[in-house]
Amino acid sequence: MIKVAVDAMGGDNAPVEMVAGAVEAVKIRPEIHVLLVGQEKVIEAELSKYTFDKERIHVVNASEIIATEEPPVNAIRKKKDSSIVVGMNLVKSGEADAFVSAGSSGAVLVGGQVIVGRIKGVERPPLASLIPTENGVSLLIDCGANVDARSSHLVQFARMGSIYMEHVVGVKQPRVAIVNIGAEEEKGNALVKETFPLLKECSDLHFTGSIEAREIPHGGADVIVCEAFTGNVILKLYEGVGATLIHMVKKGMMSTLRSKIGALLVKPALKTTLKAFDASQYGGAPLLGLKGLVVKTHGSSTRTEVRNSIIQCVTFKEQQINEKIRQALNTEQPTSPIS
Repeated sequence: MIKVAVDAMGGDNAPVEMVAGAVEAVKIRPEIHVLLVGQEKVIEAELSKYTFDKERIHVVNASEIIATEEPPVNAIRKKKDSSIVVGMNLVKSGEADAFVSAGSSGAVLVGGQVIVGRIKGVERPPLASLIPTENGVSLLIDCGANVDARSSHLVQFARMGSIYMEHVVGVKQPRVAIVNIGAEEEKGNALVKETFPLLKECSDLHFTGSIEAREIPHGGADVIVCEAFTGNVILKLYEGVGATLIHMVKKGMMSTLRSKIGALLVKPALKTTLKAFDASQYGGAPLLGLKGLVVKTHGSSTRTEVRNSIIQCVTFKEQQINEKIRQALNTEQPTSPIS
C-alpha cells in the first residue's frame, strides 16, 4: 500500500477537485491509500458526496491554509498547522510516501527543502514536468523552482532528469539537450555557454547539444535542461498554445454544416490526437532531489490532474527514484532548519 498525502486546501479549485481526484485515484489503483490534509469538517462534507472505500481515504486535520500571495518562508515558519506543513511532515516522518499539492508554489518549494530535506549532494532541487511531444513525452527541468541557477545546478538537473526518464518513463539512454537560441555551441547566454562544455564532459549522460524551443514539440530531446525562468515560460506557453489550438479546432469544426459533418467523421482520430497533447494526463511536477517525494500540480488543477498526480507517485515509489538519485550523488544530507 502506497500512502499519498494530498493538500486538500491548496489550489484554485480546492477542496472540490482535490477530493474528487483522490476518490478517482483510489478507485483506479487498489494499492493507493490517500490522506487528505486540511480542515476536517470541510473535507468530510465534500467526501460525503461520493461512494468509496473508507478504509483507503482518511482525513488528517490541518486548521490553517497558506495563501498564494503569502511570503513562503514566513508562511512555512509561522503556519505550523497548515495543510502544506502538516503534509510535508507526514512525508518526513514516513507516515506518507508522497505529498501532492496544488497550493502555493513558493511554500511547496521551501517546505520541500527545509522539512522533507535535500539528498546529500543536491545543490538545488528542480521541478520536473512531463510535456507532450510528437513522439510521446519529454521532461522539462527546471520548470519553476530555481530562477537564478548556476551551471553546476543545470548539470545536476540533467543527471536527475535522466534517472527519472529512464526509470519512470522507461526511456533507455535518454537524450539530454540544453535550451538555447541556436544549435551552435557558441550561441546562448553566459549560463548556457558555461554549462554546455560541462554537459559534454559527462560520460553518464547522452548529451546531444542545444535544442531550440521550436524543436521541443517535435520530441527533439528526452530531457530538456534549463533554469526555471526559461522553463516556466516554455511550460506556460506550451499550455496556452495547446489550449488555444484545441479551442480553435473545435470552433472551426462547428462553423458550418459541412464542417460539422466532417467533424463527425474525424472525431475519433482527432480526439485521440488532442488527448495526446493534454498535459494534465501526465500529472504534476515532482521536486527531484529530496529525501521524500513532493509533487507540485498546477494551481488550477482539476480532478483529472490531481488523480494522475496521485497515481504518478506509485511509479516513483516503486522505481525508488530518490534512492537512485542518492546513489548517483552520494549519501544523505541533514534537513536544513528554518531560522
